[in-house]
Amino acid sequence: MTETQKMLNDMNDRSREVFRRVVEGYLDSGDPVGSRTLTREFSEKVSAATIRNVMQDLEFMGLLGSPHISAGRVPTQLGLRMFVDGLLEVGVPDESDREKIDATLGSNETDVSGILDRVGSALSGVTHGASLVLTPKREAPIKHLDFVPLGPEQALVVIVFADGHVENRLFQPPPGQTQSSMREAANFLNAMIEGHTLSEVKTVVQHEIENRRQEIDTLSQALVQSGLASWEGAGDSPERLIVRGRANLLDETAEAGDLDLIRSLFDDLERKRDIAEFLNLTQAGDGVRIFIGSENKLFSLSGSSLVVSPYMNADRKIVGAVGVIGPTRLNYARIVPIVDYTAQLVGRMLSDRSER
Repeated sequence: MTETQKMLNDMNDRSREVFRRVVEGYLDSGDPVGSRTLTREFSEKVSAATIRNVMQDLEFMGLLGSPHISAGRVPTQLGLRMFVDGLLEVGVPDESDREKIDATLGSNETDVSGILDRVGSALSGVTHGASLVLTPKREAPIKHLDFVPLGPEQALVVIVFADGHVENRLFQPPPGQTQSSMREAANFLNAMIEGHTLSEVKTVVQHEIENRRQEIDTLSQALVQSGLASWEGAGDSPERLIVRGRANLLDETAEAGDLDLIRSLFDDLERKRDIAEFLNLTQAGDGVRIFIGSENKLFSLSGSSLVVSPYMNADRKIVGAVGVIGPTRLNYARIVPIVDYTAQLVGRMLSDRSER
C-alpha cells in the first residue's frame, strides 16, 4: 500500500469528501476552492466553520495549500497524487474523441512514422494539450557496425542491419582512443552481436563483459554501458519523438512565470537526443502512468503533468509510447482513457501490419 493510499484510508468520510470536492473544483476551474462554496454543495447540513476546520487539517497533512491569503485551497502535488491514486474515476473516451483518433489510422499508408505524426496531431487536438509520440525502435537483426572518429571528443558508430537499413549514432569515446583502438573494438563487438537486435545486444555484450572484464577494450565497455551511444538526430532516426500541440499548452497557462517554464520544457525536449527516457518511464507495467510535477525529472522544472502509456508490437514487446503533457490541473478523468485508447489502437495497428 502506498503512502497516499494509507493516508486516504485513515481519513474519515467527511474529510475524504471535502478533499475530493476541493480537488475536483480546482481541476474544473483552476481557482482555489473556499469553504462557503463547499457548504452549498454538501447534501448534508454542514457549517462553513466545520469545513474550514477540515480544510485546515488537510493542509496540515500536506494535501492542500493556500496560494494566496484568501480562504480558498488548492491541492498540492501530494494531494493530486492521492486523488489520482485513490479517488479518480476513469470511464471510456467519448465516441467523438474515439472517432477522431480512429480516423488517423484509417488510411492504407505504409509509412508508420507518417501515421504516428497524424496520431500525435489528433491526440493534441482531442485533449487540447501537448501530445508526445515515441515511434518504434528498429528491431531488425544487426549485420555489423563500424566506428568513425570525428574528433578528440566525438565519434560515430555506423550500424548496418540485416535488412540493409543503416543508422548513424553519435557518442563520446573514452579519452585517448585512436582509430586503431576503435577498429579493434568494432571487431570485438561484431564477433558476438551479428544476428541480434539492438534490444538484445546490450544483454549479450554485458554478459561477455562480466565474464571477461579484464580483457575487454575500454571503448567496448563504455559503449555498451552507456546504451550503445546516442541518436545522431531525432529527425533522421526510426526512433524519434513527435511533439504536437505546444501552442495548446502555452495558451492554457495564464501566468507569465509558468509560460517561461513551459517554454524551457519544450526547448529541452527539442534538444534532447536521449528520448528513450519516455520508454523507461513506462517499463514498470502495462497501462497508463501519470507523473505529476517533480515526480518526473523531465518535467520537474515546468510543473507539468505527463499522462503516458506504452504500446506493444505483435510479440507483446513495448516498442513506443504515447502521452499528453499539460499543467497539473489536467482533466485526468478524460485524458487517461484517451491516452490508453490511443496506445491500444497504435499497438493493434503495428501488430496488424506485421502480420501482412
